Amino acid sequence: MSFDGSFTHAMVHELNDLLTSGRITKIHQPYENEVIITFRANRKNYPVLLSAHPNYARVQITNIPYANPAVPTNFAMMLRKYLDGAILNNIHQVENDRIINFSFSKRNELGDTEELLLAVEIMGRRSNIVLLNNTTKVILDTIKHINADQNRYRLLLPGATYITPPSQNKLNPFTDTSQAYAKALTEFPNQEVLANELRRIYQGLNKDTSLELANYLHQHNDNNAFNEFFAKFDQPQPVMITKKQKSSFTAFPYATLEGKEHSFSTLSELLDAFYVARAQHDRVLQKAGNLVHVVKNDLKKNRTKLKKLNQTLTSSEQADGYKIKGEILTTYLNKIKRGMTTITLPNFYDDNRDIKISLSNQISPSQNAQKYFKKYQKAKNAVHFVSEQLTKTKEEINYLDNIMTQIELANPQDLDEIREELEKEGYLKVNQKKRKQKRPQVSKPETFYASDGTQISVGKNDTQNDRLTLKTAKKTDIWLHTQKIPGSHVIIHDANPSEQTLTEAATLAAYFSKAQQSAHVPVDYVAVKRVHKPNGAKPGLVIYEGQNTLIVDPDEQLVNELKKD
Repeated sequence: MSFDGSFTHAMVHELNDLLTSGRITKIHQPYENEVIITFRANRKNYPVLLSAHPNYARVQITNIPYANPAVPTNFAMMLRKYLDGAILNNIHQVENDRIINFSFSKRNELGDTEELLLAVEIMGRRSNIVLLNNTTKVILDTIKHINADQNRYRLLLPGATYITPPSQNKLNPFTDTSQAYAKALTEFPNQEVLANELRRIYQGLNKDTSLELANYLHQHNDNNAFNEFFAKFDQPQPVMITKKQKSSFTAFPYATLEGKEHSFSTLSELLDAFYVARAQHDRVLQKAGNLVHVVKNDLKKNRTKLKKLNQTLTSSEQADGYKIKGEILTTYLNKIKRGMTTITLPNFYDDNRDIKISLSNQISPSQNAQKYFKKYQKAKNAVHFVSEQLTKTKEEINYLDNIMTQIELANPQDLDEIREELEKEGYLKVNQKKRKQKRPQVSKPETFYASDGTQISVGKNDTQNDRLTLKTAKKTDIWLHTQKIPGSHVIIHDANPSEQTLTEAATLAAYFSKAQQSAHVPVDYVAVKRVHKPNGAKPGLVIYEGQNTLIVDPDEQLVNELKKD
């Protein structure tokens, strides 16, 4: 299910109960399309995420940590200017559309009360967040500026008059008393056709909700069924449904959706669980900037180089053939006449079978023989050089592959250390301006707890991995890593963990690796004292011996359960 109008209704109800009359204490814009506003209400702090992301637009209370930029954006500064310390009057949904209006009151510099509105429009790629004077309807700023070339119907620019998105001329199912559904139910007995008709009549119904409504009307064929169905959105029982690795969320269990259900106490907790991986991955890619581009380019270059080196090695392995031809020519010099371009002679290395040898008609017979000996020597030297280059290129590919995996698995706050590492290794140019800035705080490995309470640490980049394995962990602790697959270093802080703890830690190692979407992943485990870093090795690279191996399947639900202390 998407964040449709009916789910928006439920979310507005939840937020009003928690936030109304609260005061804004903090405003941040950690990502390009997302703002986090912290409300102080009922002696608690509530970080509220307002997202205008083209794919993940939503409004919710969030407990997912975020990396706040050192320099605030212009939009964040404008929000702070007008809303810092403002009191929330109410949260209102426009009809049953995906537009949520936060109404605020605040005294300005002159002591006069200003009425302000923060409109969050959840409309896919047209999603936006608009701050305006609620009295004059003049826009103060927007998270995305939309000019006349982009939208002829309305301007979304500072100074323009705010116009709400065009109406769909549909009925609001929460307030409609016309009972238009009854006529549709009579005319369209087929459930899918009825669902399509209900979507045409009523505002804010996506495919899943309209199908569930159609089913509910068929199952409860009475005058109260319609109102009973929508009353459930005011008393939600949030669930996430998972079937074959595909998940969806609903405000309450839908009979028409099949799969494993996982319940949550609030809609916001549900959205945190649903979007944690999806939105986090997108945020990482946004913040990574040119990291992904640089690493992918270097990977492509090294894989091309590897292909060429293998071709060179294959041709160089024919060196013995040059030596044989040189020796045969030396043995039968008296049969070679100057000016010949080919000659067929017996090969005494192959039961005297005839071998055809190409000759140059510009040089003497002995010089032809020497030419083959020179080719042999050159090819022999090339084998040694190419073998060295092959080893170095494979190491380079493994390292870059590992970095790419770390970027894909990283939290936004882990990226600074990855960027710093790539600068040290010479893959990125050092940004002198950023070097002069205060050095970012060192990030820490992620902490998990096994079912029996044993602490497990997971490194999320090479800096964390080296620090965790070589400095933090005790020699008797257990170290885990996916076998010959890029991934995180995992440490069980116990010398004799139970079988269940080993399996859980191995599942973490498989999940935080390139094999996250695979099954039957081999994970090696060994005491930390058997793990060593070779001299001159790249960050994150270690060698080990005496390991045992477990075969596990990555399990996102288990990973989330192990996060809880």
